[in-house]
Amino acid sequence: MQKFIHINTADNVIVALHPIAKGEELLGGVQAATDIAAGHKIALKAMKAGEDVVKYGYPIGHLLKDVEAGEKIDHSCLKTNLEGLLDYSYNPALVEIEDAAQKRSFRGFVRANGEVGIRNQIWVIPTVGCVNGICENIVRNFLSENACSQDKEKGVDAVVCFPHNYGCSQLGDDHENTRTILSDMVLHPNAGAVLVVALGCENNQLEAFKSLVQSKAQEKGRDLNDGRIRFMECQRIEGDEIEYGVEQLKELFAICSEDSRSDVPVSELKVGLKCGGSDGLSGITANPLLGEFSDWIVSQGGSTVLTEVPEMFGAETILMNRCADNALFEKTVSLINDFKAYFIKNEQPIYENPSPGNKAGGISTLEEKSLGCTQKCGKSIVRGVLKYGEVIKEKGLNLLSAPGNDLVAATALAASGCHIVLFTTGRGTPFGSFVPTMKISTNTPLSQKKSTWIDFNAGLLADGVKDMQELRADFVEKVLAVAGGELLHSEQKSIREIAIFKTGVTL
Repeated sequence: MQKFIHINTADNVIVALHPIAKGEELLGGVQAATDIAAGHKIALKAMKAGEDVVKYGYPIGHLLKDVEAGEKIDHSCLKTNLEGLLDYSYNPALVEIEDAAQKRSFRGFVRANGEVGIRNQIWVIPTVGCVNGICENIVRNFLSENACSQDKEKGVDAVVCFPHNYGCSQLGDDHENTRTILSDMVLHPNAGAVLVVALGCENNQLEAFKSLVQSKAQEKGRDLNDGRIRFMECQRIEGDEIEYGVEQLKELFAICSEDSRSDVPVSELKVGLKCGGSDGLSGITANPLLGEFSDWIVSQGGSTVLTEVPEMFGAETILMNRCADNALFEKTVSLINDFKAYFIKNEQPIYENPSPGNKAGGISTLEEKSLGCTQKCGKSIVRGVLKYGEVIKEKGLNLLSAPGNDLVAATALAASGCHIVLFTTGRGTPFGSFVPTMKISTNTPLSQKKSTWIDFNAGLLADGVKDMQELRADFVEKVLAVAGGELLHSEQKSIREIAIFKTGVTL
């Protein structure tokens, strides 16, 4: 079993794939100076304070002290080289992904307007946090009398409420973000039907929200007269609003129960790419696996979306130079610098991103995190750049503006139209967004320890059990199975949540 990896010939460090004991011989006769945990970096030569540490073929920061060959290099002795707002130039480095010879399909729900869902659920969406309890009671009372289908080929597979704390006492961008994300949810094709529940006196007024939904539905060719989207305002209802809501769900359930799956080309699949609780193996196993898969989806004519803008800092020029044209390059420059300006406006350091869990797992600087993070999007050309809340318009690889926060970013990916979010992790997390959220472990011990969280183990790469092409083939089959109705661990536990990006004051 290989104990370490030298990722790029230009690197002056290696990375432990498995725990290494003091005195073990490493590359070029170098011996480990101490016990070193998996995911951590080891110096291949003696280096002076101020010298750059190189990983993935790029500098990831400079040393704060001298180190000897065989020493561990971590956040205690490594500091970022990154600065604030920058000027960029477009130097295209484009790799065309060839169309796949074998076109694949999955079993999905084709909607009346031609859009496709990979789930057939009924969603109850509050316009404001004040009615969260009402929505939860509507769903609870309905489910006490009605069972969802166990047949993944037909019927309703879940009835879900999505409580949140927004919709009132918000101004400016926060108010618009709430309206945008919630309206995107209402029209998401994974929902066979939706009940929108308002209070009546909130900032997010029902009639204005309804007009927004209608406008977006028109753009999608969606007919709201089909009875699959219902609106109710609690303050206007005579009598018990919970009973009224239950009756609405009964009618929606009857409609959606007749829906069934059919064969759909993978070109219709839209996939979100996300990582969280990363470790030193994220950029070696799970993220490169997603990169291979992203390129495969593109070869099939489908779409992938990369987000977490703060975790592009330090690797942004790689993405910029993969933009299909200068206009997309300029959008990507704005994507990066606008997010940096957001940090500066709030008087927060731009580059203090690696979390305690990241550092414990072997990630020391934001450059290192970003160079690993961006591997999730493979080598494909960037075809679209989306603002927060915008939906996918161009097939292929897209970049999306959203923060690194797991639930906020996953919600943004789903709102952009992604059917599924692929989430790599080295530390583990149980959460799920409002679309299926697949957890891919970077290491086998995590997969074994949290077998009820992890859906796929990319740690087999580090173990030498499978090579990348073998594992990608397995992963393709797993994703297509999930798209066809196989439930993920978070879905089995009914863990589905949303979070909306908030930047301003609360009244």
